[in-house]
Amino acid sequence: MKEDTKAKLNQNHQHGSQQMCRTIEVVATVDHIDMSPPVMYPVVVAANTGDDLNLIPPLNFAMVDNGIFRSGFPDSANFSFLQTLGLRSIVCLCPEPYPEANTEFLKSNGIRLFQFGIEGYKNAPYHSMKHTGVTIWSFMTEPFVNIPEDTIREALKVVIDVRNHPVLIHCNRGKHRTGCLVGCLRKLQRWCLSSVFDEYQRFAAAKARVSDQRFMELFDVSSLKHLPMSFSCSKK
Repeated sequence: MKEDTKAKLNQNHQHGSQQMCRTIEVVATVDHIDMSPPVMYPVVVAANTGDDLNLIPPLNFAMVDNGIFRSGFPDSANFSFLQTLGLRSIVCLCPEPYPEANTEFLKSNGIRLFQFGIEGYKNAPYHSMKHTGVTIWSFMTEPFVNIPEDTIREALKVVIDVRNHPVLIHCNRGKHRTGCLVGCLRKLQRWCLSSVFDEYQRFAAAKARVSDQRFMELFDVSSLKHLPMSFSCSKK
């Protein structure tokens, strides 16, 4: 693989002035794609005792499919590990400005950043109800989250484009936003819903959201089926 390390900052807009994705672009050509079967479970990397260097994966790191990884937000302690993946792209689902240290890491390693700003989970506010003359304040236990379907669809296009592989998908904790995007990818791979939900719950654990699973269930992948996919498309 040959890479030009010329980097530039682009902004993609959808629906007028609405920002959809920010990118740091590296032009690259692909000579060979490894089509070996994917590993579906979290990857643990041992320390490199020869160099006394600990390779520390980001929180909730795992391989999704050939050339596709997922995790929580990486920090400087994870950079040495990320270098071993030979990443070409990172898909960040957080809306906050990307940290300077992370941006410098991407530039120095010729990694392209696709940033899709999806707000994190916030608890719904208290609301009042009148009942027999008494005001009752109620708190919604299921967060009300408007997951932007168009943004997920655009992010999914980046993930399935082999020109961006190897690619790392991450949000803050690697649970909800990342879980939704991966779940929609699984639907495109024709996984059954029970398997999609099992994988989501394995990462979200006690913080699994019914709203996330409802979003994945209703997500329409028909507009993406015409796009080429070089990774596995097996039914689960």
